[in-house]
Amino acid sequence: MTPAALGGAPYSGGCVCGATRYRLTAEPLTLYACHCTDCQKRSGSAFGLSMWVPRGAIEITQGEPAALGSRLGVSTAWRTRACAQCATRLWSEPGKYPEFAVLRPGTLDDTSWLVPVAHIWTRSAQPWYVFPEGVARHETQPADMREMMSLWRARGTTGRPDA
Repeated sequence: MTPAALGGAPYSGGCVCGATRYRLTAEPLTLYACHCTDCQKRSGSAFGLSMWVPRGAIEITQGEPAALGSRLGVSTAWRTRACAQCATRLWSEPGKYPEFAVLRPGTLDDTSWLVPVAHIWTRSAQPWYVFPEGVARHETQPADMREMMSLWRARGTTGRPDA
């Protein structure tokens, strides 16, 4: 399916084993790639993709994801939701921003339209990674995550490059 054929929210997604399914009922607020060493370790890859969404826009349609607590740094508390069967990380709930969830967009059924608007923590990026031209970059964490949301909105109503 092409991005234009998606038609907007809702979007469906789920875990690897299929035991846990969800529906995203609102458009994403932003999507970026994080190259911090925490995201590299958690993803087992060169970076992690983070899609901020309104927390209330995630509806569980099958199964019951487990809640896993974690603390990043001295004061950043997160709760991660993962499939209780296969441990696929589905989304996180940042304690600092209770109105948002950070969806792992690779768990969406259709990922063909996912294009990050920025790359953060680029100072930790793998040396072989080539950043796309014209995409915002931050050596560390942006001071205000609203910038990421503004970049997404600048792409159009859905944040898709073709919208």
